[in-house]
Amino acid sequence: QVQLVESGGGLVAPGGSLTLSCVASGIAFSVYTIEWYRQAPGKQRDLVATISSKSTTNYADSVEGRFTISRDNAKNTVYLQMNNLNPEDTAVYYCHADLTPRTNYWGQGTQVTVSS
Repeated sequence: QVQLVESGGGLVAPGGSLTLSCVASGIAFSVYTIEWYRQAPGKQRDLVATISSKSTTNYADSVEGRFTISRDNAKNTVYLQMNNLNPEDTAVYYCHADLTPRTNYWGQGTQVTVSS
């Protein structure tokens, strides 16, 4: 059974930081590209950051320079370090493990709220 479990969300003041974690089980984690998406209320789900199986990273323009994605294959875990958060970062953040168009999995999401 494949599971992706996100954690680390919460309420943070503008300018603050959070680190999200995504722990995977039931897959050959190291071969997957892992992505973080986010979805704000009433909006579409947007790609935030990507890390390939070779640890190549890419970021959405809106988070470039503020967010850092990393992976620890020994722990089957991907992290999203988020710094200098602003209210526009408020969303449910989802982890996505992507191997092929027919082989990909989603986590259940973790809420991030940036508010004073």
